Amino acid sequence: MPSIIDQLAALRLIPMVVIDDARHAAAFGETLVAGRLPVAEVTFRTPAAEEAIRILAKSGDVLVGAGTVLNTEQADRAIDAGAQFLVAPGTNPRVVEHVVKRGVPMVPGIATPSEIELATSLGAAALKFFPAETMGGVAALKAFAGPYREARFIPTGGITPEMLPSYLALKNVVACGGSWLAPREFLAAGRFDAIAALLQDARAILDGPPEIAT
Repeated sequence: MPSIIDQLAALRLIPMVVIDDARHAAAFGETLVAGRLPVAEVTFRTPAAEEAIRILAKSGDVLVGAGTVLNTEQADRAIDAGAQFLVAPGTNPRVVEHVVKRGVPMVPGIATPSEIELATSLGAAALKFFPAETMGGVAALKAFAGPYREARFIPTGGITPEMLPSYLALKNVVACGGSWLAPREFLAAGRFDAIAALLQDARAILDGPPEIAT
């Protein structure tokens, strides 16, 4: 079976979501599956996040991760709820080491060469390049590819649908994170039809011809 990171690489785009009501999780998962993008990073920013992860994980149809994991207590709660990968905005050695010991892929945030080296040395499965556009975007990732040929990145932050092809054309990019795919207000209002339309637009981009990186 492909590794979690390889599964993310096959999907290429990760909806990042803030869920305020766990009762919306099941319908959201069904919308993701119907939209042919069965993956979600549920940010650990609300009281509903843990239960939402549990519901999505139990469905068995969605590759579910926990985002904005800032400490080991959150990491344990996310893993115990069924999160299959964990993501953080930065690289906290204690958190990375704890998650790695638990056998779950950890994707810590990086923005500099020193952070790349630290996160890699701790056993990170992949690296979240954040905030991607603010920190140099595609140009920075191309520069990282020289000295860090084995590093694999999940750029997140400021990426628009129009930018996706240029990011995904890079060999060191696993997938991109996108918060526009399931806006918080759409989820809170149960507007799954609107989310489905956004997923359809994203799917059209993913299925289109890739841009050639130079």
